[in-house]
Amino acid sequence: MNYPRLVIAGTSSGVGKTTVTLAILAALRQRGRRVQAFKAGPDFIDPSHHTAVTGRPSRNLDGWMLRADLNRALFAKAAADADISIIEGMMGLFDGSSPISEIGSTAEIAKQLDAPVLLVIDGSAMARSAAAMVSGYAQFDPALKVRGVLFNRVNSEGHYQLLKEAVEQHTNVAVVGYLRSDQAVTIADRHLGLVMAMEGGTGELYDRLAKAAADTIDLDRIEDLAGSCGFLATSPQLVKQNRQHTVRIGVAQDQAFCFYYPENLELLEAEGAELVQFSPVNDQVLPDVDMLYLGGGYPELHGEMLAGNVAMRTAVRQFAERGRTIYAECGGMMYLTQAIRDFEGRSHEMVGLFSAEAVMRKPSLTLGYRTVELSQTCILGASGVIARGHEFHYSTLVPRGPLDYACSLSDARGDSKGQDGLVLGNVLALYTHLHFASQPKMATALVNSARRTAVSQRGTR
Repeated sequence: MNYPRLVIAGTSSGVGKTTVTLAILAALRQRGRRVQAFKAGPDFIDPSHHTAVTGRPSRNLDGWMLRADLNRALFAKAAADADISIIEGMMGLFDGSSPISEIGSTAEIAKQLDAPVLLVIDGSAMARSAAAMVSGYAQFDPALKVRGVLFNRVNSEGHYQLLKEAVEQHTNVAVVGYLRSDQAVTIADRHLGLVMAMEGGTGELYDRLAKAAADTIDLDRIEDLAGSCGFLATSPQLVKQNRQHTVRIGVAQDQAFCFYYPENLELLEAEGAELVQFSPVNDQVLPDVDMLYLGGGYPELHGEMLAGNVAMRTAVRQFAERGRTIYAECGGMMYLTQAIRDFEGRSHEMVGLFSAEAVMRKPSLTLGYRTVELSQTCILGASGVIARGHEFHYSTLVPRGPLDYACSLSDARGDSKGQDGLVLGNVLALYTHLHFASQPKMATALVNSARRTAVSQRGTR
């Protein structure tokens, strides 16, 4: 299939890729297009906005965590019934896991998808220099198709005309429009990035972005660029047909826990899991389930509410004490410790399964790709099984007693990053967000563990 598609990339982080992407998504949606969004890289936050704008789940594509054939398969599955697909890049166009290769970069994804690139430039403080910048990005990798440029934070129509004339005079790259500097179309941010779309108050923002795009961006040209793609060969679908439901998995989903790769959930379903959402913040009891999946998010921002929900904390702890299966990542792992200490130094009591406190420290950012190898058999599989994922957190785990780890970590360069994966019985909690598509055996192992521990505990339900 042709799959009309366009990658929106930046010259660097902070040039406004997300603002431009959301404006184009919203404007195309108002044109009546079925728009499928994607995010290059491991980010969870931008896809939440994509999903809110388009009404379709946004997907992550990642050249480091996933093979090229998997990225193409994931893309094809989601894009099959869309009129146009928009892929938002990460960092700068050529920035990835290495300074000397394209691995993990937006450029790598664009080449894997054979997709044209729309380059976003912060035009606020330049004129003719924009031509040199566009020329350099367009020629740096001849195999990459940099076909268009869009200027963000432009001061006026006259300023835009200067930029446009410079680029058109010196390059063959199409100039498709601009967005003005406007605080009214700015999304608030915080320590992990932009505010999540699920937190509300974004509907009017998306409408303003759509109008801004319609006013100053040539949307016909955008659609023409996306439609210029050729045939994309794809592999068989990644996710198999779902098996009959044999276990129920409770998935934490609320303002504190909201970071999940859709494929992780779909692979669990394919193995026979029925997914049931619950809220550690708002619910008083657990649903009738055989396993808990506590994803990442912002528990540190909701520490008081989580601590105050004693009934839920007790239910989760008793679930584990009965030998049931719990899998937790990052924020979910923090929830299972004794306490979370927030940026203001306030300590909030948590579930207490692990003898440690998760302490928020602004200078202690941990960020990077991770290879995770199981150093002992656990609910994710046998010792030696390897998967890939990503770490991004400002908290530090401070031990308050003995801790047992089930995984060894290494970074994108292969250098050791210590241990991860707190383990206690049938509970496993990691800082790393694993992408199960990098190792589907882990989804199989989790469902098998849920099924096994459910059978052994039927009498306690």
